Amino acid sequence: MGFGYLNPAHKNILLCGLFLRLIFGTLPVSAIDVYAPDELLVENGTTGILKCSFKSKEVVSSGATVSWSFVPEGSSESGTTFFHYAGGKPYPGDVPQFKERVLWVGDLNKKDASIQVNTMQFTDNGTYSCDVKNPPDIAGTASRTKVWVVMKESLPPNNAGIIAGAVIGSMICLFLIAIVSYLIIRRQQPRHDYEGCTSVESASSPALRPGKKAESSTEGSRCSSPSAPVQGPVIYAQLDHSGTKNANSFHKMEPVVYADIRKS
Repeated sequence: MGFGYLNPAHKNILLCGLFLRLIFGTLPVSAIDVYAPDELLVENGTTGILKCSFKSKEVVSSGATVSWSFVPEGSSESGTTFFHYAGGKPYPGDVPQFKERVLWVGDLNKKDASIQVNTMQFTDNGTYSCDVKNPPDIAGTASRTKVWVVMKESLPPNNAGIIAGAVIGSMICLFLIAIVSYLIIRRQQPRHDYEGCTSVESASSPALRPGKKAESSTEGSRCSSPSAPVQGPVIYAQLDHSGTKNANSFHKMEPVVYADIRKS
């Protein structure tokens, strides 16, 4: 079906749509996003790392560029570019304040456009701007970081050190709690008192019959020992009242109490 079968109104709408499609289809609609911290504190005389990253919908090519500019604190200037990166090469510039002090530490393949400024001084206080272009992503706004060069005493405490100290303190507390709990449990355990042992043979038991082997004193005795294991040797004793040395004579044996000797 051609345009001849459409009424004039439909033709105008269709032609308008094709015209808009042609215009917006040939223009770049993507933009590059640049990110940098709002504020940075640097100790006087030390190295400062100015972080800058970006996000682009296009593959980073050799045409990508990075520009860093600086506005001193309290100044109304528009900013002076002191560092430029293009074609895979850094260009530090000739600004006397930053001469031979700026190094490229970024990696455009990782979307990193950071730089390093050595031996930062109080005169380096101000606003630093990072601007990245990655054609055809050229529409974007530079990101700004406020840099303060201060004395060491003015720096905030290191969060990593605080966290490490808290973890170590918690571990020590748990260890002490475990030791105290163990000692309390040991102290609360019941103690068993030893009552001793006596022979179960009665003093009035009948005499042994001739020819019958005398039972071992250990077999004829019973002991109600405590639940804990015996800690020392047991001594047995029997008294002989016959007064004779004849081996064939019958000896009158008197059972006696034996005792358990524990180790002190």
